[in-house]
Amino acid sequence: MEDQKIENIELKYLGVDDFQELKEATLQVYGGMKDSVWKKSEIRRLTTIFPKGQVVIKIDGVIAGCALSLIVDYDKIEDNHTYNDIVEGDKFKNHNPEGDVLYGIDVFIKPEYRGLRLGRRLYDYRKELCEELNLKGIVFGGRMPGYHTYQKQLTPKEYIEKVRLKEINDPVLNFQISNDFHPLRIIKGYLEGDKASNEYAVLMEWDNIYYTKPTKKASTVKTVVRLGLIQWQMRPYPSLDDMMQQVEYFIDSVAAYRSDFAVMPEFFNAPLMAEFNHMHEPDAIRQLANFTSVIVERMQQLSISYNINIITGSMPEVVDDKLYNVGYLCRRDGSLERYEKLHVTPDEEKVWGMQQGNQLKTFETDAGRIGVLICYDSEFPELSRLLAEEGMDILFIPFLTDTQNGYSRVRLCAQARAIENECYVAIAGSVGNLPNVNNMDIQFAQSAVFTPCDFAFPSNGIKAEATTNSEMILVADVDLSLLRELHSFGAVKNLKDRRKDFYDVIRVESR
Repeated sequence: MEDQKIENIELKYLGVDDFQELKEATLQVYGGMKDSVWKKSEIRRLTTIFPKGQVVIKIDGVIAGCALSLIVDYDKIEDNHTYNDIVEGDKFKNHNPEGDVLYGIDVFIKPEYRGLRLGRRLYDYRKELCEELNLKGIVFGGRMPGYHTYQKQLTPKEYIEKVRLKEINDPVLNFQISNDFHPLRIIKGYLEGDKASNEYAVLMEWDNIYYTKPTKKASTVKTVVRLGLIQWQMRPYPSLDDMMQQVEYFIDSVAAYRSDFAVMPEFFNAPLMAEFNHMHEPDAIRQLANFTSVIVERMQQLSISYNINIITGSMPEVVDDKLYNVGYLCRRDGSLERYEKLHVTPDEEKVWGMQQGNQLKTFETDAGRIGVLICYDSEFPELSRLLAEEGMDILFIPFLTDTQNGYSRVRLCAQARAIENECYVAIAGSVGNLPNVNNMDIQFAQSAVFTPCDFAFPSNGIKAEATTNSEMILVADVDLSLLRELHSFGAVKNLKDRRKDFYDVIRVESR
């Protein structure tokens, strides 16, 4: 094809009218292999029961390649099945429109058209079809046409491993692996008459990362999630009711934009400590802790009233006479989850006597799986890695920093967490000052939403950011489907490429 000018390449559904040309192409590709040529009755049935699964590539009106497929209920397929078990003569009884896997039964490119990457087009079409039909993935029995020359020295498993390591060149297997298919198992006697493969086949699989399990519940699966960050102004409040009125104002504001999450900062309730400013600092913050249960209860009601999930930032809480820095996830269905700050700062420990927490886990929500780390915790990468292992989509970091140095530590570490864990990270802080509250004098913040740095995301990894040191809300959309794509098809794959054979992060059970 090097000297021939191509004027038109098109992907079309296969029709019965194409039968004769398809037959000639099949003979050219497979030669005299037994039962390699489709019958006209088979093509008629295939194009009737599943027209979208049967396609050809035509170059200037001539068939250059073909891909044929069925939909099967994979649980009903035996592990060690044969090709004939799938097609069952010309009846294709295993085709099930309600099945969960796209099974490839034929794909080829004519010899004179190879080198034009037409096979990739056929595989890409199958992937798009699989996604469109919401199937779990694609499966087919892959030939090993080079194996016959190595069958006396290597087992099929050893042969595949050497192909994977590029020690042996098998163009068919190489092509399939480079198109994101991975071996499931080796099947003996898969295709009768396939002498080049010694009748072995590799069952290859491609996973549809966008697959969602069908449900009968009246619910929707969100892929685009709206985050509402509240950059909170520290100011005096005469009472708890006055402060909660301001909280509700901001919750109402982000909910009006149909946000899925409202995020408060760390220690947003610190203004209530003003009436205890005459006390010793450890005593004053324990008095503040007396408000926590009431605030959480009111936040829980706000999450239901405004139909929004609320990350309450953090507040002091006394448990068994020990002081902790904790927060709550108030889901809009009324349920409640608690999280703790695991690394308290030297100042929190020295001034207030605050204790280290011991709870770390992800939380399932109606808008993705989330994790929460409070301020200083964001500077310890092991924590977010453990959350990423549990499938975290969004990491929320409520923070409180008094200087630009402290803020920069939180911000830069948050951006690193987004890249290394292939997730979104949202940070929310407080601004202003509290001259009448000891140890809470000034605040510096610029709330923001960070992303991984890949082609589907902003090149600088910043989705949105607030104005520095100004009271405001920040509303931003994040697309969870882009994370699924990144995990499998990113320019780099930070999660997949970790050398777990060399190092690992292991959770130690809390005492």
